Amino acid sequence: QVQLVESGGGLVQAGGSLRLSCAASGSIFSINDMGWYRQAPGKQRELVASITCNGRINYADSGKGRFTISRDNIKNTLYLQMNSLKPEDTAVYYCAAELWSSGGLDDYWGQGTQVTVSS
Repeated sequence: QVQLVESGGGLVQAGGSLRLSCAASGSIFSINDMGWYRQAPGKQRELVASITCNGRINYADSGKGRFTISRDNIKNTLYLQMNSLKPEDTAVYYCAAELWSSGGLDDYWGQGTQVTVSS
């Protein structure tokens, strides 16, 4: 059974930093694209940043210049370094991955980690 588990969320003041991690575990053969998404109260889930297995990166405009996505393909772990945080970054952050496992190719989501930025 494949699991994605996020960690690193919390409460931070505006201008502060947080580093999110997402560890994938289970019968994983390989991981294709990985990404971070977020969902604020009353809003739709939106892409924050994504990274391919070859390291090609895409950022939403909201995080450009402030967020850095990276991955460790040995540890099957995804990271999101968030700097200069703003109150509007407050949301539940989810990681997602397209991966091959013993069950075939599928998309998986983590349970989410809350990020709250106070003004």
